[in-house]
Amino acid sequence: MVFSSIVFLCAFLPVTLVLYWLLPGIAAKNALLIVASLVFYAYGEPLLVLLLIASTLANWLFGLLVDLAKRAPEQRVSGRGSRLWLTIAIIVNLAFLGVFKYASMVVTTFNSVSGLSLYDPHLPLPLGISFYTFQALSYVIDVYRAEAEVQCSYPRVLLYISLFPQLVAGPIVKYREIDQQLGERTLSLSQSARGMRRFVCGLAKKVLIANVMASTVDMLWGLGPSALDARGAWLAAFAYLLQIYFDFSGYSDMAIGLGALFGFEFEENFDHPYTSTSIKEFWRRWHISLSTWFRDYLYIPLGGNQSSALRTGVNKAIVFFLCGLWHGASWNFAIWGLIHGAFSLIEEVLPVKRLPKAIGWLYTIVVVLLAFVVFRADNLRDALLMWKSMFGFGSWSASAGMYVINQLTPLFVATLLAGIVGSGPWFTNALKRLESTSASGVVQTLSLAASFIVLVVCVAALASGGYNPFIYFRF
Repeated sequence: MVFSSIVFLCAFLPVTLVLYWLLPGIAAKNALLIVASLVFYAYGEPLLVLLLIASTLANWLFGLLVDLAKRAPEQRVSGRGSRLWLTIAIIVNLAFLGVFKYASMVVTTFNSVSGLSLYDPHLPLPLGISFYTFQALSYVIDVYRAEAEVQCSYPRVLLYISLFPQLVAGPIVKYREIDQQLGERTLSLSQSARGMRRFVCGLAKKVLIANVMASTVDMLWGLGPSALDARGAWLAAFAYLLQIYFDFSGYSDMAIGLGALFGFEFEENFDHPYTSTSIKEFWRRWHISLSTWFRDYLYIPLGGNQSSALRTGVNKAIVFFLCGLWHGASWNFAIWGLIHGAFSLIEEVLPVKRLPKAIGWLYTIVVVLLAFVVFRADNLRDALLMWKSMFGFGSWSASAGMYVINQLTPLFVATLLAGIVGSGPWFTNALKRLESTSASGVVQTLSLAASFIVLVVCVAALASGGYNPFIYFRF
């Protein structure tokens, strides 16, 4: 089930919300959310939901074992027992992720290098496995570090990992950020109204902008990079730049909005990344929950930037390589991560911060756009061919030009302009200023009314059977 579906919008969400408001007490509300979350996941993965339950159960037990070992008198000084259980938990979680996500990639790579023909299991990829595995790991690690209390209640851990607003595509919520909310939270009409506005904003990003861009991106990429000239290649790349931002930030907005509807406060996941003036700044603004996860649980434990310049460079390369590989079982994603890592390291040497902001922004957006070509391509060869076409070495013919002209419909152009404006902070900042004035009540009422109108428009667009899948659902 996806947020941008008629089933979710017209059946699942309304029923769950009504029952949530009617049920008394936090225990009953949590029980409802557990059942709803498992139904939400099982709707698309009826058998693989058992893997989700097994993962949550295993990590709940690991948390108990880590805490028990820490409390043992003979272990309090050395900490060997808790470290052992933490190590086992990390190995089990990464093996779980590796088998289902990377087994085919490893076998295919080995076969191509060795010339052998080992059996490729082609295991199904569970929805959201990268997200909920990282959340489970953060729970065990936080317990080990004493940054969160161990949870004796398995249903509480199950709710934390399986909570449907952020289950399949994030944001990655760290246990210490939500621990208190799992046991005690309040719900008000103002919070619900804010959550609804945020949810509809995300839905509009997905349905009204990302889906329109996706149609053009898929059509142009479907022709094959070699069939495009520079005009078509740049259009495909720029449309994808907008598609992936509005697709993923739209999902994050919907997740944050849904969380608010049920009394949860999730951290922001995007902060207008396309306004960045360096790659470092871009990663402080893009997929914030993932970049902070790697920072807290990998980069800092590796030594961060506290060692030599060489060691710091190695640490960053490892983090960006794994960050890229986290996105998918393909070397394309690893290379995408390394491209960002390479430019992040270059910025350590070259004075990018001293550049005029306009130049810094242009440099950053071009690097991000070119890197996303690798992200979108099915393989490295297609990415290289697309780059070739973008820089004028592809076909230059009347038919190639017609591909571009046919895509420049009034709807596409209007959506493209809306995407450019919407990717900046201007609209958000203007709304915040209005809400801080004496007329804030009127502004909030009007914005809520506008949200319902936009919701109707989105539902109508979805009913027409347009493009719908989220990019990050299979990560």
